[in-house]
Amino acid sequence: MRKEFIHSDFLLQNKAARELYHHYAVHLPIIDYHCHLPAEEIAEDINFRNLTHIWLDGDHYKWRALRTCGVDESYITGDKSDKKKFLKWAETVPKTIRNPLYHWTHMELKNPFGITRLLNAESAESIWEECNEMLQQPECSTRGLINRNKVEVVATTDDPTDNLEHHKKFKREEGTGFKMVPTFRPDRGMQIENGEEFQKWVKKLEKTSDYSITTFSDFLDALKLRHDEFDELGCRASDHGVDEPYSDPFTDHELESIFSKVMQGIMVGEDDVRAFKSAFLYYCGLMDAEKEWVFQLHVGALRNNSSRKMETLGPDTGFDSIGDFEMARPLSQLLDRLDAEDHLPRVALYNNNPRDNELFATMIGNFQDGTVPGKLQHGPPWWFMDQKDGIERQIESLSNMGILSEFIGMTTDSRSFLSYSRHDYFRRVLCNILGDDIEQGLIPNDIELIGEIVQKVCYQNARDFFRY
Repeated sequence: MRKEFIHSDFLLQNKAARELYHHYAVHLPIIDYHCHLPAEEIAEDINFRNLTHIWLDGDHYKWRALRTCGVDESYITGDKSDKKKFLKWAETVPKTIRNPLYHWTHMELKNPFGITRLLNAESAESIWEECNEMLQQPECSTRGLINRNKVEVVATTDDPTDNLEHHKKFKREEGTGFKMVPTFRPDRGMQIENGEEFQKWVKKLEKTSDYSITTFSDFLDALKLRHDEFDELGCRASDHGVDEPYSDPFTDHELESIFSKVMQGIMVGEDDVRAFKSAFLYYCGLMDAEKEWVFQLHVGALRNNSSRKMETLGPDTGFDSIGDFEMARPLSQLLDRLDAEDHLPRVALYNNNPRDNELFATMIGNFQDGTVPGKLQHGPPWWFMDQKDGIERQIESLSNMGILSEFIGMTTDSRSFLSYSRHDYFRRVLCNILGDDIEQGLIPNDIELIGEIVQKVCYQNARDFFRY
């Protein structure tokens, strides 16, 4: 009899790995310290209309695969029915073998739907009907899915101009089973090159903070007011998605001049843009340090490469790639600028280019000061690297050049409520690596000792690092 593809020992290739996973990892709760789940959908505890709604809408990983396999855009972001879009995805899935999508797809069918059949054109109709029926049940609502995956904390990603009404509503409730907290994501507040869009954002910040903004100093004060309100709602981290870790020199006088020009609609040069972004990251770091927040930096993505598709579909629709920006020098300067005055917050660095693994693993060691275990983190594999090979490579570089036992483990970084399987995926890969080391005699055959490290990396470190 053929074994199910996603079975209890999936990815666990030796006895020690299986023991570590089943005794120490599988039952751990989840701290999802970075995701893009919509706070409104959690606050309203919605049920999804069908499998396309929960699984395909907004998933640029799947969209890229569909396009690569010659699927017309009408079945991806276009006007085809939800069922036709799903059926087209089902036809495509067998073609994705050796892409992480093949693993993720079948793990997400097993959890939460309990489906172990392979998804393809033949099985699509029955899987569509079976999943859609389950999606109308309470256990498959947004909160139902979070609770059944033993998630303790959901940290959403929120713009400072958001009034956080959904977080406030959720916080007033009792018996939800988990925490939902915001994360301070002020990227639009540093994009002065966008001119009119930046001006609109500042006006919205002015309204949300109820603070008049006429100068750069006012701008920082308004940001600080929003930072304070985020903190009151349980926020414990900021997050910054930038091309590179900006750290150019700047003066207060220059910043006031740059801000004034931009607000008057005067175009500024590249040097001014870089100076402004450098200052913005620095001042956010100062605010984070004051509140003992984590300063998360996602760097290295080359976004929206297709100008034609940007024109027709807009940003974040699957036309991004790995970038090759300079990292070492500016990242060192940014961290040192904060550390020199002893204002360096807890830091989590996420690289999007595997060539930077060793760079980041050694960079964090430059600024550890013994005040917090793992005060600087080489964050989990992100975006193009959050698959088996990427996880293995990140763990290897961190183990060789840092301290694996202080690592904060995996996060979903996803807009999908089915993505909690990525935590299970990571735990299986981690246990397999450590189990293989035990089998080879590279680390002690002490399951209790290694099991404690597994529990720290998969759960405890993230809980303590983010102070949840």
